[in-house]
Amino acid sequence: MKYFIPLQILMLLTITLKSFGQFYDDPTSHDCLKCHSQQTYSFHNDMMDTEEKRLMNPYLIIDTLRLRTGVHQNFDCTDCHSFDYTTYPHAATLKLEPMMTCLDCHGGDESFAKYEFEKIDEEVNKSIHRQGFGDNFTCSKCHDQHYYSTTARTSSSIVEIVENSNDMCLSCHNDMKRFSLVSGDLKSAVVDIHDWLPNQELHFKHVRCIECHTAVEDDLMVSHNILAKEDAVRRCAECHSANSLLKASLYKYQNLQERAEDGSALGVLSNENYVIGSHQIPILRTISLIIFFAAMAGIIIHVIFRIIIKKK
Repeated sequence: MKYFIPLQILMLLTITLKSFGQFYDDPTSHDCLKCHSQQTYSFHNDMMDTEEKRLMNPYLIIDTLRLRTGVHQNFDCTDCHSFDYTTYPHAATLKLEPMMTCLDCHGGDESFAKYEFEKIDEEVNKSIHRQGFGDNFTCSKCHDQHYYSTTARTSSSIVEIVENSNDMCLSCHNDMKRFSLVSGDLKSAVVDIHDWLPNQELHFKHVRCIECHTAVEDDLMVSHNILAKEDAVRRCAECHSANSLLKASLYKYQNLQERAEDGSALGVLSNENYVIGSHQIPILRTISLIIFFAAMAGIIIHVIFRIIIKKK
């Protein structure tokens, strides 16, 4: 027996699926993003019976391109924000309501157990951030819920992983306005604070801040126990040695271990990683590769000529 779906239902289903698939692709069709993805927003002033146009608070503008690449790309705004935000003007009291936290969704859920959110929360509670600012220091202070992506787990480039991680730290520690908003005082620039560190630019580009500023946890992918500055690593030998602490932190990612163990020419050529226990000198590496390939070419040519001569 055959069953037929009425054409009207089929068309409605198609439109619904298409709309869901382009949920954030067309911000003008989304109730929240038609305002919060723009530099300006318009509304009707009922008291004056006029159309008003205002500048959007820059901190409240959402980058929809980045939103589409984040881990929460399939969520709607009201999954985390109060449904009352769907009406405008927004009630002023909504800003005082507590937002959904990461553990509200991820805590106690077996499907997320491998990420150990409860263990991460325990480590955050030990950190200097939580000790200093209490419950005001939440996950969102470092991880933007709108744009967060699992770069550390998915990228095969240490440079990309380091940049992504350090941007989280520098978004406050290199921004005096944001830093003073949380801490209540001003600090000198990150470069000045680390004036004791040799080759600052190289370290900031190839090593995450957390390598020196956290207590390493073997059972966590990323340590979240940020230490006080007095307890930060300052000895070069901690990283530049055979028993480098980087093996227990930055280099614990499986994809990077596989890349580091890749002995192929492609693996060597594409490896821009920070070298444990030593410091790469690009020009010497290039020269050594040229010598290696030249020697290989010489051997191959020699073998070919020997075969040709032998046949004659």
